Amino acid sequence: MASLQQRRELSAVMRALADAGLNQGAAGNASVRTPEGMLITPTGLKPALLQDDSPVEMALDGTCAPGQLRPSSEWHFHAALYRHRLEIGAVVHVHSPFATALACQRRDIPAFHYMISVAGGDSIRCGEYALFGTDALSSVVLAALDGRSACLLANHGLVATGATLAAAHDLTLAVEDLAHQYCLALQCGGPVLLTAQEMSAVLERFKTYGQQAVE
Repeated sequence: MASLQQRRELSAVMRALADAGLNQGAAGNASVRTPEGMLITPTGLKPALLQDDSPVEMALDGTCAPGQLRPSSEWHFHAALYRHRLEIGAVVHVHSPFATALACQRRDIPAFHYMISVAGGDSIRCGEYALFGTDALSSVVLAALDGRSACLLANHGLVATGATLAAAHDLTLAVEDLAHQYCLALQCGGPVLLTAQEMSAVLERFKTYGQQAVE
């Protein structure tokens, strides 16, 4: 069973995303893995209205106990990620302005800046278009996130994952910032991209980036 802390953190993240302008209205969703499956935000409810009992507990086959709100319409790809990517502990999906602008052009975000590596590779892919709330979109998300922790979805938005909800939230902010920078670079005539060799060196450096455990 999901803990009260997980419920509160999920609602708090959705409110933080709205306050940061990364979602408007009831757009976007987030989830965390639980021992029984996942806890996911409900459909059609603005973040300011979320209560402790609002998030929905679901098994990864889509079944959920009665007496709960209806889960996000995007539960399919959340569940697919938890089934296929055991290292993922949380998923955040937003319709943020700059990432969505690029997604509507069906653009990958290339290696214009070394911080692209924060999403796990030398680019942030834009997955193909598929109707929201379908198994087809789940397949798109899994493909776009192969070897990555974040991706864009064509004509839709951004998906970020992490071992924890805090990590997925932080990656969402980082990718939206990169999308903003890339949009600005395109307006200035287009960026000079880093080479495959340069990005390989960055990815190697990222293996020891940040605080490391003391042995």
